[in-house]
Amino acid sequence: MDLILWRHAEAEDAREGQDDLERALTSRGEKDAKRVAAWLDRQLPESARVFSSPARRCDRTAMALGRKFKLREELAPDTTAPAILQVAQWPDSRQPVVIVGHQPSLGQTAAQLIGLPHAGCAMRKGGVWWLRTRERDGHVQTLVWAVVTPEVI
Repeated sequence: MDLILWRHAEAEDAREGQDDLERALTSRGEKDAKRVAAWLDRQLPESARVFSSPARRCDRTAMALGRKFKLREELAPDTTAPAILQVAQWPDSRQPVVIVGHQPSLGQTAAQLIGLPHAGCAMRKGGVWWLRTRERDGHVQTLVWAVVTPEVI
């Protein structure tokens, strides 16, 4: 299975009294989301499923991909690695799954899957971690297939 963890692109700072879920992307965030989305679109098969946090900054990042996606409450900013893995149906999904979400939960998910001893990985805004599971010599392994940030595309 392929699991693509995509952190939302750069968002505006919260204004006083503003709901955190309503924060929009900055103009740089919009450009970065489009850049990463174009790269992802070339790599992903049509069968890939895309899920996004209901936060506006994630919704707009996912929208840049130009594919259908579903908003999932389970991916809100306070989510956990187990919740992300449940939405993705890791490691059993037959199609690649893209999760558009937040730190620190995406970094915690990546760290858990690749067996890092600490609590999480740092993920840049707009960045993607592409993880792949495989079986080798009777053991299931998780590979880091790609790590991409807007600056390197």
